[in-house]
Amino acid sequence: MGFWIFMLLMDLLIPFTMIGFGKRFMEKTPKKINAVFGYRTAMSMKNKDTWSFAHKYCGNIWYTCGLIFVPVTIFVMALLLGKTEDTVGSIGGILCGIQMIPFIGSFFSTEKALNKTFDKAGKRR
Repeated sequence: MGFWIFMLLMDLLIPFTMIGFGKRFMEKTPKKINAVFGYRTAMSMKNKDTWSFAHKYCGNIWYTCGLIFVPVTIFVMALLLGKTEDTVGSIGGILCGIQMIPFIGSFFSTEKALNKTFDKAGKRR
């Protein structure tokens, strides 16, 4: 049971991180364009407009996916109650991998949206 609780908490880290940072990025974009914190790509760091757009767009994806993954994670892990540690670990690891898909994939869709909304110099189309 201890390992199951551990895996549940570990599998909830990604969705709660997505919810927390997603909400923060949607509501309060980091004030300064910087190379330390925030959605940092060459296109997002062109100017304040691209910086703000990228954070709001990516934040929305993260927030939405996080809200979806919390109940899904709890449901899947509830199905694993009483199963062996190997089963809990394997399914928990797979679940974590699945959660990473939209977490990482959001960068591709955000960059696509940036390129669709802004020209290469960072001016709105």
